Amino acid sequence: MAAGKLYSIPGSGQYVAALEHGIERLKTLPLSLRLVRELHEKLMAGVRGGQATPGEFRGAQNWIGPPGATLNQASYVPPPAEALADQLANWERFLHNRTQPPLIHAALAHYQFEAIHPFLDGNGRVGRLLITLLLDEREILPAPLLYLSAFFEATRTDYHAHLRNVTELADWEGWLQYFLNGVARQSEDALNRAERLNELLEQWRIKLAGIPNTQVALRLIACLGANPFVTPRGAEGHLGLAYNTVMRAIRQLQERKILSLVSEVKRGRVFCARPLLDILEEPARLTPGRL
Repeated sequence: MAAGKLYSIPGSGQYVAALEHGIERLKTLPLSLRLVRELHEKLMAGVRGGQATPGEFRGAQNWIGPPGATLNQASYVPPPAEALADQLANWERFLHNRTQPPLIHAALAHYQFEAIHPFLDGNGRVGRLLITLLLDEREILPAPLLYLSAFFEATRTDYHAHLRNVTELADWEGWLQYFLNGVARQSEDALNRAERLNELLEQWRIKLAGIPNTQVALRLIACLGANPFVTPRGAEGHLGLAYNTVMRAIRQLQERKILSLVSEVKRGRVFCARPLLDILEEPARLTPGRL
C-alpha cells in the first residue's frame, strides 16, 4: 500500500476520488470518452438534482451565462446535442494524437472539451481534471502535482476571456500563452510548497532524533509526507505493526504538536498533521503583473 493511501481525506470532495480513479484507470485504459464518462460519474456522485446525470453525455442543449440566464442571454452556446457524437469522436481522436508537444496538446484539448461542453453540469471540473491526466498519460508528470485549477480560479476573468477569444477571434496564441504561464506559475507554487513541506518534515525528524523509542514515530513522519491524514488502523496495516505500537507513536507525535485528533469516524479516529495541511491548503501565491 502506498503511503498516500493511508487515509482518504474526509470531506475532500469527489475531485480526489476522480483523480485517483483516473490515474489508476490509465494503467489499463487510454484517455478516452469512456474514461471521461467514468470521471464525470465520480465527480458528480451524490450531487442532488436532475442536472447532474452522472456519467452521461447531455441529450439537450446547454449554455453558459450568469445565474438565471436564458438561452438568448447566454455568453456562449455549445454545439447542439445532436452534434455531440461527431464532435466528441473528433476530440477523442485528437486525444490520441502525439504530434503536439504535451503542454500544447493539453492546452488545445482543454479548450476543445470546454467548447463542446458535453455534460449538463460539471464540465469545468472534468476539463481541469483531464489536463492532469493527459500530462500523466504523456509521462511528463512523475506525480499529479500540477494543479491548474487554482490558477484558473485565481484568474477566472482572464480564463474565460481567453477561451472566448479563441471561439470568437481564433486567438490560439493568446490562449496558449495564458495556459503556459499558468503551468509555469503553478509549477513554481508547487516547488515552493514542496520545499517548505520537506523543511518541516526535517525539523520534526530532528526534534525526535536521539529520543528513545521513537523509531515508529519517525516512520509515521515519513508517511505524513505523502498524506497529512492518518488513521491508526491504516498505519497499522501500512507499517505492519501492532495497533498499540502505532498508537504509542501517534501519542508521541501528539505530545510534540505534530499530530492532532481531527475526528472520530465509524472506523476509528482520524489524526492530522495540521501544519502540513495548512501549507497544502493555503491559496496559490500568484506573482502580480505576470499575466
